[in-house]
Amino acid sequence: MKIRSAKVIVTCPGRNLVTLKIETDQGVYGIGDATLNGREKSVVSYLEDHIIPTLIGKDPQRIEDIWQYLYRGAYWRRGPIGMTAIAAVDVALWDIKAKLAGMPLYQLLGGKSREKVMVYSHATGLDIESCLEEVRKHVALGYKAVRVQCGIPGIPTTYGVSKEAGKPYEPADSALPAEHVWSSEKYLNHVPELFAAVRNEFGEDLHILHDVHHRLTPIQAARLGKEVEKFHLFWLEDCTPVENQSSYELIRKHTTTPLAIGEVFNSLSDCQELIQKQLIDYIRATITHAGGITNVRRIADFASIYHVKTGFHGATDLSPICMGAALHFDTWVPNFGIQEHMPHTKETDLVFPHAYEFKDGFFTPGDVPGHGVDIDEELAAKYPYKPAYLPVNRLEDGTLWNW
Repeated sequence: MKIRSAKVIVTCPGRNLVTLKIETDQGVYGIGDATLNGREKSVVSYLEDHIIPTLIGKDPQRIEDIWQYLYRGAYWRRGPIGMTAIAAVDVALWDIKAKLAGMPLYQLLGGKSREKVMVYSHATGLDIESCLEEVRKHVALGYKAVRVQCGIPGIPTTYGVSKEAGKPYEPADSALPAEHVWSSEKYLNHVPELFAAVRNEFGEDLHILHDVHHRLTPIQAARLGKEVEKFHLFWLEDCTPVENQSSYELIRKHTTTPLAIGEVFNSLSDCQELIQKQLIDYIRATITHAGGITNVRRIADFASIYHVKTGFHGATDLSPICMGAALHFDTWVPNFGIQEHMPHTKETDLVFPHAYEFKDGFFTPGDVPGHGVDIDEELAAKYPYKPAYLPVNRLEDGTLWNW
């Protein structure tokens, strides 16, 4: 069996999504997610100009060898663009291999470690009361875990919060990056009140998660983690930028609040110190951005030695292909923690028909051969690419803030 062709499909049925389709000379094909939010066309070029020409004629069943070839052969290792492109190839090849085996992907990985996958979704509000209303809606849908975010008094717009009450949260909604105002002091003074209100209404059984979006210094993050310990958060996510991994040592000394990070990571090197020193509790690296199933499996295996669990990123800037592959991985991986779930638009679900299903706060990946997600190319062509970027944050004095 040989790889006969490969092509890139770009579509925007809600968010810009990039898909790699690899076809074999025996008619079996696989698809992988190559979406890198705000830099989609960079990955398209990397695939079309540098990777696809090297794939033609290769044996698609030699997944490990192809992964090593693409990672080591380029000389320029790691980085979000290259690792996203490699991930797309990797997931497509695993899709092909599972289809050839006639089994769902989780079986090929080693079989089930659990019957269903717990997920969390996002509840946001302009203020605490409107956020509580969104939490109520999610609890009514069956979610056992909810990420809660709300607006900050005195701040006109807050990244991570919907701009209108009751509307889905969508951060990348402008052709150029929007500029938001940020105040760490106002945030730190306000956000504990949000967790107190959630616990007061929903008790201890609901898992509460919260994302800081890298906007605090390490000592500020330590303060927050310490102050919210009594609310027993499932995790506090991305509480400070992690280019300096040792900064999490300071945070760890001051709080027992579980810490999660890693949606921007693309290799084990990005999180090795954090995991080895047990400075985090959940690793958020995604299959799409961290080199595919082959590489994320290495990260998860390493993390398991140090009691660190998985908590994959699952926002709408990742396609249903990534969600399908992640759910198969979640079903297998022994040290699973939780899976993020932001519902895609109805249009997106039609472009990417899938076997995975949601029920009462949990997902199952389905039992069709492969990762269970396909693409309707004719429908995808009706939604052309649209430039869209995440916002940037400035302090109240105009300083561009690191997040």
